[in-house]
Amino acid sequence: MVASQNPTDFRNELSSDSSPIDPRDFRNALGSYATGVTVITAATPDGRQAGLTCNSFASVSLNPPLVLWSLVSYSPSMNIFQNASHFAINVLGASQQGLAKQFATRAEDKFAGVSWKPGLGDAPVLADAVATFQCRSADRYYGGDHVIFLGAVEAYDYNRAEPLLFARGSFGHFVPGA
Repeated sequence: MVASQNPTDFRNELSSDSSPIDPRDFRNALGSYATGVTVITAATPDGRQAGLTCNSFASVSLNPPLVLWSLVSYSPSMNIFQNASHFAINVLGASQQGLAKQFATRAEDKFAGVSWKPGLGDAPVLADAVATFQCRSADRYYGGDHVIFLGAVEAYDYNRAEPLLFARGSFGHFVPGA
């Protein structure tokens, strides 16, 4: 096991140039935490869709219903998400690895061949997702090299299908009682 090294000068904790933590090794440590896999979607006022694979999704509050996710600040889709009135969080199922990979690329049309319908604010809601949370963009926070999006959940849907998981750089699935 590799022990973490805490910086002694917390004034520099957001400055990657002065951090004693190795970014690649830190990423490896974070990969020990299994997450679900989502595709976050939004639309521009002129009807253009944006979508990306994301595993930084989390619940924040039950009352009011709030969720969050984060996006690296230099993402090509940042402007769309920054200006969208709504976004949809589509939780992928165990059989949707191909969809996760498709939305993780920089392809021009990530929605090619994907079945979806417009949700609140015209944010695409993907067919066959395990769960979908349609959110009004409530707030944004800046943390390091990411923007954290806070969403007020205005509609949701789910089923009992098996979710897709991600850990240590690979996709997997949940094995109950193991």
